[in-house]
Amino acid sequence: MGLTSQYGRDFFRNRVMFAIHNLSGKVIGFGGRILVKDVKAPKYINTPETEIYNKSKVLYGAFFAKRAIRKEDECILVEGYTDVLSLHQAGIENVAASSGTSLTVEQIRLVKRYTENIKILYDGDLAGIKAALRGMGMVLEQGLNVKIVLLPEGEDPDSYLQKVGVEAFREYITQQAKDFIMFQAGLLQEEAAGDPVKKAKLIKDIVESIARIPDPLKRSLYVRECAKIMEVEEQLLVNEANKVVAYQFKKGQQDEERARLKEEAPQPGEVFAPPVPQPREKQAPTGDEFQEKDIIRILVSGGGQVFDPEEPASVAQYILANIEDVLDSFDFPLYGRIAKDCHNRLLDGQPVDTAYFLNHSDEEVRQLAINLLSSPYEYSENWEKRWDIFLSSQKMPDENFEKDSTQALKRFKLRKLNKMIRQNAEKIRQLFEQKSDDYMLYLKLDQKLKVMRNELAEELGTVVL
Repeated sequence: MGLTSQYGRDFFRNRVMFAIHNLSGKVIGFGGRILVKDVKAPKYINTPETEIYNKSKVLYGAFFAKRAIRKEDECILVEGYTDVLSLHQAGIENVAASSGTSLTVEQIRLVKRYTENIKILYDGDLAGIKAALRGMGMVLEQGLNVKIVLLPEGEDPDSYLQKVGVEAFREYITQQAKDFIMFQAGLLQEEAAGDPVKKAKLIKDIVESIARIPDPLKRSLYVRECAKIMEVEEQLLVNEANKVVAYQFKKGQQDEERARLKEEAPQPGEVFAPPVPQPREKQAPTGDEFQEKDIIRILVSGGGQVFDPEEPASVAQYILANIEDVLDSFDFPLYGRIAKDCHNRLLDGQPVDTAYFLNHSDEEVRQLAINLLSSPYEYSENWEKRWDIFLSSQKMPDENFEKDSTQALKRFKLRKLNKMIRQNAEKIRQLFEQKSDDYMLYLKLDQKLKVMRNELAEELGTVVL
């Protein structure tokens, strides 16, 4: 617990101690506030960090506040231990403290478990407030809603609560709470009054904060409000925000690439050997090969079957009508060739069924059809013959072409959408390096593609990383 120094002396001598709990309620460390006036000693000290206690991952009072935070749907953040204790004693229990440190990503994620709304109380020290505001970007990046309350000059949460009482304190922090972006804009605008150079710097600072907000709709609303406050054209702020978003997008890709290269780099003393190429037939499917093969499997096994009894369309017609626009983008040449051939047969009014594939003039196609039709898995007949158990919610697996086709198409489309997103991201990177304004069109396309991708993944019950 770090109660003694390396010399065996009391680490917290002449200090009042505060126990620090983790989210399970276990004591993992201590904080100490000095009792005597000594300018040479720090006002607060904490237990030295260990594997159990990491100051950047803990919020003081979070264990006692988590239920109230969830109930109030808001977390009040203060700076000191005594502030937390004083507010709890007054019945304001949805409060925690960052223990005198700037907020970290881990602490923000801890709050996000219980609410997306944070209200931060600051005293009247403007220098301290500006320093704290510089670290608010990571809060916005996590998608949290942040409000700032500026206490009267010379007051902290503890002293102001004791001075005005609980009801007046509650009313004050409710009425004086300002949205973080608006608070920042108002604060910095006062400094830049009458100075065009400072105002230009102010606009860049505000735009950088807005660009960190992941929700595009929320970003656009902030841009509109800030344009009114700073009396500038909204489109100007939109353009600046888009530049920052594009830069962050590019930087994120570069960071991922560096991390990948670092992970793949040989360790000290390790002899790097290039991978030995394996025969094609022994390799696992790569790229979109698995999904493409699944589409061909359905065409081979059930292309001539009726897709929907109420519609005069075959399984092959349904499948190929849905992939007509991506026939040229198959990753595996054989599957792409078969899909195009089937599409042309349908246009000529000829059937696409199992017999066509088994009697195909191309030996490679015939062999593929035999392999696809020779499944090693079968639905046991004993369920029906011995136990009288029948499928009641759907057809037998080898007859359920409708569901099989629908699911296979969704998986196929999801892979192709992911491929388009990757290609579009590369195009954005190239245009950004060329300093071309055309990258904005591709940024909008990126958003649309991801919306489509996420909707399809939700239908499949697939997690998109």
